Amino acid sequence: MSQTIRVTVWGEFRHEKKNPKVAALYPQGMHETIAGFLRPHADFTVRTAWLDQPEHGLTDAILADTDVLIWWGHMAHGDVQDAVVAKVKTRVLEGMGLVALHSAHYAKIFKALLGTTCSLKWREATDKERLWNINPAHPITQGIGEYFEIPQEEMYGEPFGIPEPDQLLFISWFTGGEVFRSGATWQRGNGRIFYFRSKAE
Repeated sequence: MSQTIRVTVWGEFRHEKKNPKVAALYPQGMHETIAGFLRPHADFTVRTAWLDQPEHGLTDAILADTDVLIWWGHMAHGDVQDAVVAKVKTRVLEGMGLVALHSAHYAKIFKALLGTTCSLKWREATDKERLWNINPAHPITQGIGEYFEIPQEEMYGEPFGIPEPDQLLFISWFTGGEVFRSGATWQRGNGRIFYFRSKAE
């Protein structure tokens, strides 16, 4: 009998409160939108947490009860307490998975685990993005096909200041000509990390 995967979806829940366009798209927060996609799947039990909760919603009890932490960070990376980052890092090293989405490349926890700046080339745009699936046998990418496209997307480009991935899954190409390592995995201690860049609105 398979065991349910305990997922905590973490978000800043700040951008949605300050930008009317974002609020219209995600009235309950991006973390709730992600959680809402996962909740119907019987393999998952899903909770959410956000920045302005005590301990950012990531108490010792919640972290101990989390198999995979999905992290959405965008505009308030510096507001995340170092003590919470240290607790999350310990849990990843113990075996908790971490999925870092989009601007979470600048999250304190992502940089702490990878040990680099995680900086990148960026420009605000509405380019078409094509994501090439370069590792189609990987469990994350199975069944996706050769590529998929997002019609309008901001551009992230190389160089991307990350250590060499254990596995590279996606490479993005933009109509401006840039490319980007947009899906990659690493193992740190007993925990596995997946970074995925794209966001569609």
